[in-house]
Amino acid sequence: MIIGTARIKLYVPWVHSLKEKRMVVKSIIAKIKNKFNVSIAEISDQDVHQTIILGIACVTDKADRSYSVINKVIQFIERNNEAEILDILRETR
Repeated sequence: MIIGTARIKLYVPWVHSLKEKRMVVKSIIAKIKNKFNVSIAEISDQDVHQTIILGIACVTDKADRSYSVINKVIQFIERNNEAEILDILRETR
């Protein structure tokens, strides 16, 4: 069993309240859950308006497959959101 994880830090400059941020986070999470078979959640900085930190995890049978799934999720986030990706930390165990 291989577990692939990623920590993605997003910057959303147009968000000025926690309510706006919550709407953006819920939208991103719902889209990814519908398209990919991964676990995803906001894992940090919940009280910071313009920063979103998402944690993503997938379980596969091969390391290269987990890397591929995580890459597809990251590409999806890049293409389907106006948020800027500031940092990505990937791990495979």
